[in-house]
Amino acid sequence: ACVLLLSYGAGLSQLVPPGTCDAGFYAITNDTADPDCRTCPSGSSCACGDGTPLLCAPGTTAATTGLSECVPCEGGSYQDLSGATGCKPCLPGHFCPKGASAPLPCEAGSYSEATNLTAAGECTACPAGTACSMGSTEPTLCPFGFFA
Repeated sequence: ACVLLLSYGAGLSQLVPPGTCDAGFYAITNDTADPDCRTCPSGSSCACGDGTPLLCAPGTTAATTGLSECVPCEGGSYQDLSGATGCKPCLPGHFCPKGASAPLPCEAGSYSEATNLTAAGECTACPAGTACSMGSTEPTLCPFGFFA
C-alpha cells in the first residue's frame, strides 16, 4: 500500500492518502496544503504518487518523464549509475545479462570483441595454440615451446 508523506519544508509534513496523484506523478504542496501533482522526471520512477521521485537503481533506467517504474537494461547493455536515462553498450571481452549494473568478463579460455553479448556462452572459445585470460578481447599466441 502506498502512503504519501508530503514535505512542506522547515520540518513540517503531512500524510496524504494513496492515489492523490496518479502513478508516474509525484505530489508537492503549495501554501494552501493542497497537493500539486507533477510529472515524474526522467531517470526516476513514481509508482504511487509519492512525494519524492525515486532515482532508478543501477541496471535500470527511465528514458522519459512520467514513468511509474524504471525499466531494466536490455541484455547486451548495462548501467552502473543511479538516476540514468539510458543504458551503455556492454564492453568488449564482457557480457551483460538483462538488468546488468556492470559488465561481467568473459571467462578465461574465451574472448570477444563484440559489445552486445548477453551471456558467458556467447564469448568465443580460444583456438588451439592461443590463450585467453579473463575479459580478453582477442586470443594471444602461445610463446614458442608452449601450447594451449
